[in-house]
Amino acid sequence: MPAERLLPSPEAEDLVALATEIARAELAPRAAEYEEAERFPREQFRLLGKSGLLGLPYAERWGGGEVPYEVYLQVLEEIAAAWMSVGVGLSVHTMSCYALAHYGTDTQRDHWLPAMLEGDLLGAYALSETQAGSDAAALTTRARRDGDQYVVNGTKAWITHAGEADFYTTMVRTSDDGGRGVSCLLVDGATDGVSAAPKERKMGLTGSTTAQLIFEDARIDTDRLLGDEGHGLKIALSSLSSGRLGIAACAVGLAQAALDEAVSYAKERRQFGKAIIDFQGVEFLLADMAATVESARATYLDAARRRDRGMPFQRQASIAKLVATDGAMKVTTDAVQVLGGAGYTRDFPVERFMREAKVPQIFEGTNQIQRMVIARELRSA
Repeated sequence: MPAERLLPSPEAEDLVALATEIARAELAPRAAEYEEAERFPREQFRLLGKSGLLGLPYAERWGGGEVPYEVYLQVLEEIAAAWMSVGVGLSVHTMSCYALAHYGTDTQRDHWLPAMLEGDLLGAYALSETQAGSDAAALTTRARRDGDQYVVNGTKAWITHAGEADFYTTMVRTSDDGGRGVSCLLVDGATDGVSAAPKERKMGLTGSTTAQLIFEDARIDTDRLLGDEGHGLKIALSSLSSGRLGIAACAVGLAQAALDEAVSYAKERRQFGKAIIDFQGVEFLLADMAATVESARATYLDAARRRDRGMPFQRQASIAKLVATDGAMKVTTDAVQVLGGAGYTRDFPVERFMREAKVPQIFEGTNQIQRMVIARELRSA
């Protein structure tokens, strides 16, 4: 049962309706096949680009949709409900465009942003390293200035779209001054010396490629520096605040898909002469699942509306990411329980939903990190 949405305009309603149509007709029918084969859905991202869905929150001047974040997130939720790998990929691409859109010069934006927003290029966000995950300021990938180029060496870890992306928004160390020594480079994926390791073998989101990104004397022109040297950590953390809302919306979409599957099954499955949805043990479980989904949706929308109004939203983004991803893990687990033995098989999608629900609790900052962010803001209030 699709969510009944309260959208701010008829244009927003049409946009979400378009996303829902694409999700149901083009994404959902292919999701299980691609995930089983661990096949990257590049043609689906091209379709989203041609449909105008890859640059929704960015300015029309550079090919974006210039829609409010609350509308973009509801589009994202519809995509993720149909196919989580594509939803997460859309969120990652949007976050990968953030540094250029918000910290680049007009010359840089004019040059690179249109192709990024219109679907010709697919992005990745390269921050994490094996020893610098939650502690982003500890990254060691080094960019040494050599004339009008940087020479980059190091390895990034857990990079969504590594080896598939056309550009990487990459955080590098340009000095030894701790977090103040981090800078942001917009790296062309075809650069000599940039390569991806074999993809990780993952529990879920198997259609979404994740791998290490390796820099070996990669030469990056200095005009690809976004913002000033030393401002990379600020850019990274600002990007993550918005990216966390994207992951929250994806998690809600996944949870909604699991709830819909559980309700449908409970109406059809009969035991002791009646549908199992008529048993209190099942109906209470479904009611709790519905409450979790709608509460998480309301939480991410509240944070998005604050962002749209130019209000502080970092704490609310962390709360939304925490609530939505923990909720998705619970809802998908309960969906398997509703289906019983059938839910543990690949004949039904809920076992895949349950596997896919785990990693949103980890990326864009683990949920333990979200609790630290929330508590830190409470202390400083």
